[in-house]
Amino acid sequence: MEVRLVSADGIEERPVDDIGDLLKGEDGVLWVDVPVCDEEAVRVLTDVFAFHPMAVRECVERNHVPRVHAYDDHVFVVLHVPESGAFGHVHYVELDQFIGPRYLVTVHGPLNPAVDPAVALRQTDAVRHRIEQGRFHPATPFELSYAVVSALARHQERFVETQTREVWQLEQRVTSGHLGNPEKFLEEMFRTRHGLVAVRTMAALSREIYGRLRALARGVPESARPLLDDIVDQFERVYGVADGQKEYLQGVIDFYRTRSDTKMTIAAERLAVIAVVTLPITALSSIYGMNLIVNQSTHYGQLIPVLVVMVVMSAGLLAWAKRQGWL
Repeated sequence: MEVRLVSADGIEERPVDDIGDLLKGEDGVLWVDVPVCDEEAVRVLTDVFAFHPMAVRECVERNHVPRVHAYDDHVFVVLHVPESGAFGHVHYVELDQFIGPRYLVTVHGPLNPAVDPAVALRQTDAVRHRIEQGRFHPATPFELSYAVVSALARHQERFVETQTREVWQLEQRVTSGHLGNPEKFLEEMFRTRHGLVAVRTMAALSREIYGRLRALARGVPESARPLLDDIVDQFERVYGVADGQKEYLQGVIDFYRTRSDTKMTIAAERLAVIAVVTLPITALSSIYGMNLIVNQSTHYGQLIPVLVVMVVMSAGLLAWAKRQGWL
């Protein structure tokens, strides 16, 4: 658990035991960052901050959708950021926030063991580095939260950019006809589509959460509403870009399917023509094969007329198929 006092002079690390005194002070913004919500963290959230037991429990357990709860003097927000996993799986990395009058508590939700723990700290570490370097001076908890959430929205946008590069590569392979293994190619297309759907869903739900937070009458100061408006706009932009790329990829998928169906139709037509053309040969050879014994006494005069009839009938059917435009 990292306890930090953010002031005009920068950021100062403080021990956990100072949280009570820092909450009573009037200088700076108290920022408590909890990488893992263990027993010690639960004790601090419950006994020191006196947060609602339901909110504390939601920090301990995994939340599958974003949410917001408004209390008398603070708000509780749950958000997700995407992280690519194996075989196209998208991990939902959770970030919980308690935003109060003088403090911000960021809690990183339970992680899948396959996800590097450093991934969960990416947004909060980025904001901390900005403060340490003197490039950011948050005066209120909502300004600090705004910076963290903006970093989260930017990561969602970068995730969309990564998927977009995949979409472009897939589109080039479809139009050029260099698909490789069709089964693997289909897996790549649907894997990319899944990634776009996942990040679009995260952005849409986050937009709804902050839209509701913006409309709350309690727990949100009037000075913070422009920041909430901008966050809503950021998530709206991520949603729009992800949705546009998903539709574009769906067009690539439809083009691939249409092209494949057309090739199959043409192949079926050609096979049908071949079957029709060879049908007389098959029929005559079957009939004569049952009634004509081929041995040393067989005269070629008996076979030549049959072969000539086969060739004439097949040539006639071939010419007719060409006049119909089937060849």
